[in-house]
Amino acid sequence: MKVSVVIPTYNRAAFLAETLDAVFGQTFPPAEVIVVDDGSTDNTDLVLQAYQDRLQIVTIPNSGDLVARNVGLSRATGDLVAFCDSDDVWDEKFLSSMIQLWIAEPKAVTGYSDFRLLKDGVLSGRSKFDAAPAGFFQGLRHVNDKLGLFDMPVIDRLLAYQPFFPSCMVVNRAAFLSIGGWDQVLERGSDFATTLRCASHPPLGVYLSPLVAIRKHGSNLSGDTERMNLRDAHVLDHFLVNYPHLGHLRARLAESANRRRIDALHSAFSRRNFETVLAIDGMINGDRTLPCHVKVTISRLPRPIGKLLASALSK
Repeated sequence: MKVSVVIPTYNRAAFLAETLDAVFGQTFPPAEVIVVDDGSTDNTDLVLQAYQDRLQIVTIPNSGDLVARNVGLSRATGDLVAFCDSDDVWDEKFLSSMIQLWIAEPKAVTGYSDFRLLKDGVLSGRSKFDAAPAGFFQGLRHVNDKLGLFDMPVIDRLLAYQPFFPSCMVVNRAAFLSIGGWDQVLERGSDFATTLRCASHPPLGVYLSPLVAIRKHGSNLSGDTERMNLRDAHVLDHFLVNYPHLGHLRARLAESANRRRIDALHSAFSRRNFETVLAIDGMINGDRTLPCHVKVTISRLPRPIGKLLASALSK
């Protein structure tokens, strides 16, 4: 079984070598490693020079990680394609463990492993799957004690909890391309649409032990939860319009989009960014909570009065 690895990178020279060393240190060696340099302006090219004999290097104008992943996917020739962001780190048995999914179930489209966060060189004690709500893995068809498959769509579960990340992801290349590859509804910074797309095309496999370290640092785009909530709400709107076969989930999708915008509104209010509060309020389609109504009302007041009331509300 041939496995391609696709690594999109943008200004990650400080972390890229560790990512590449982990990829090349796999107990199951990849057949090819494709790095898509998304218009980096740091010394990424110097880092890549040290590995150039073992890499396919593709350079594109800065277009965002989704475009970069699709460019890498278009170059891949493996039966399977594994994706890894250029600041994350695989366990040496990541590929050898994940290919067991396709040995057990050749029809699987996508598989994800569990992961732990890596911050300031320290791994979190609790994994992402450990924090899943009760019942999240209900109905999983177990292949063994570490590997299982969802034989039904699990979009509804991902609306409440999203434990699947790109650096933990392996796909059947042909099947993934047939469902559209990486969904570019948003140009940058949101893999949520692709995760939902994969979750609607079972079988979907999970490896129940953490095999990836997801790095958290100041430049992580996902660190801006307000922006992330607004992006994810837009993705859900996209699904409401463009995925009619999910009509049975229409109310759940709309409610989740509404909740994410309300969360973003609260975040904007906490920063006293009243203009953003009012802009987000105009995006909300559905019922608003009482605290939401209060914060919108305060945001409409003259700024000195608004800031005074906002400070009093936060005490």
